[in-house]
Amino acid sequence: MGEMEVFYLRLGGPIQAQNPEDWAAEALELGYSAATLPKNVSVNDISLQNEYVKTANAADIVIAEVGAWSNPLSTDEKKAKEALQFCKDQLAIADKVGAKCCVNIVGSKGEKWDGPHPNNLTEDTFALIVDRVRSVIDAVKPKYTYYTLEPMPWMYPNDIESYFRLIKAIDRPQFGVHLDPINMISSVERYYNNSEFIKECFRKLGRYIKSCHIKDIIIQDSLTLHLDEVRPGQGTLDINVYLEELNKLPKDIPLLLEHLPTDEEYRLGAEYIRKLAKQKNYTL
Repeated sequence: MGEMEVFYLRLGGPIQAQNPEDWAAEALELGYSAATLPKNVSVNDISLQNEYVKTANAADIVIAEVGAWSNPLSTDEKKAKEALQFCKDQLAIADKVGAKCCVNIVGSKGEKWDGPHPNNLTEDTFALIVDRVRSVIDAVKPKYTYYTLEPMPWMYPNDIESYFRLIKAIDRPQFGVHLDPINMISSVERYYNNSEFIKECFRKLGRYIKSCHIKDIIIQDSLTLHLDEVRPGQGTLDINVYLEELNKLPKDIPLLLEHLPTDEEYRLGAEYIRKLAKQKNYTL
């Protein structure tokens, strides 16, 4: 037998603790080696930021991402301005703590910040996204971390092509990819051919990927088309291919579980991913 292949992916999921010591202890108890920075860390609290860095390093936990969840595309000028400032603050925190990325969605032109709207997928909106992402990155000038956008089915980036197009248009080295293939599976064709779709994600976007989400997806037999998120192992996403492609990337890429209803579901989801990794002689 050959030597066991070392798999440098960092599995993580939601952490409830809101202070460094408990945050690290909870992550380790759950078997996570990556975690998101809690929401209560403010841009001006340098002492707390440093405590998280110190605690994460001691526990060998990768700070996977800092959330900048807000709506920079809001048609309410005041809300859009506040969202942009929040994105800048969160990116500054991410750079300070050495997070793999700062992540947001692009936002929406509708009342719901993450909801569909007929103006979300227009050329004017695309141009506005480019301007606003550039403004965030240029204001902070991060040296370590990356500003990333989680794809969504009804706003840019909603597929591989639009993500790659944004990368080229934004034209900033500190703009990266937050990969969530499930959020881009929005058709029957892509659903049933998700293995090849995942491979294509990595072929075209792999060198830009900084962090990833993991969940599963299942199609329902009710009209018109219903695709539901489910726990890893309960749907049809080719998670084996996902892990294989991730294993080709540089070390310490976070893979974070999300959107599960209970702690038990998260435990089972993590258990399933670890089982697949073990079958491949990957060590998480």
